[in-house]
Amino acid sequence: MEIILQPWPWYVSGPLIALVMFLLIFVDKRFGMSSNLRTMCSALGAGKKVSFFNYDWKAQKWNLVVVLGAIIGGFIAANFLSTSNAVDISESTVNALQNLGFTNPGSSYLPAELFDLANLDIKQFSLLALGGLLIGFGARYAGGCTSGHAISGLSNLQLPSLIAVIGFFAGGLLMVHFIFPLIF
Repeated sequence: MEIILQPWPWYVSGPLIALVMFLLIFVDKRFGMSSNLRTMCSALGAGKKVSFFNYDWKAQKWNLVVVLGAIIGGFIAANFLSTSNAVDISESTVNALQNLGFTNPGSSYLPAELFDLANLDIKQFSLLALGGLLIGFGARYAGGCTSGHAISGLSNLQLPSLIAVIGFFAGGLLMVHFIFPLIF
C-alpha cells in the first residue's frame, strides 16, 4: 500500500501557527527570522566593532533554536514527507512562465533558469546580489522580515506591521506584474 503525502491543509497548519503565536505572546516573546542574523553576529563578537550588535544576545538564544527547528523541519519535510519536488501550479501560470522562457515551470521549487550555477551569468548574479541586498536592507529598515511582521506583528496588532505587510504585498505585485516581465 502506497502512502500519498500531501501538504497539511490550512485548517491544520493555520491553527498550529496561531497556537505558537499565542504561546509566544503568553511568554512575552517576539518571533522573527531576520533578527537571528543580529543575534548570531553579536554572539560571534561583532558588538566589539559595531554598536548595533552590542547587546545581550543570550536573551535571544531561544530564537536561534527556532531557526534550527526550521532548518531541521524543512529537511525532514523535503526528504521524508514529500513524494516529489514538483509544484502544483495552474495551467495558465505554467503557460505564462513558458512564455517568459522557463522550460519546465512547476517541476521544482527552484527553476534552473534562475538558480542553476551553470546558467548563472553576470546579469543573473547581479540581480540576485541586488535582490539579496534589498531584502536585507528592507528587513532591517522595516524592523523585521515578512514572517516577523505578518505572523508575529499582526498577531500582536501592531500598526507598523500592518503597514509593512501591505508594503510587502504591493512590492511583490509590482515586481511580478511590471518589473519581472521587463527583466525576462
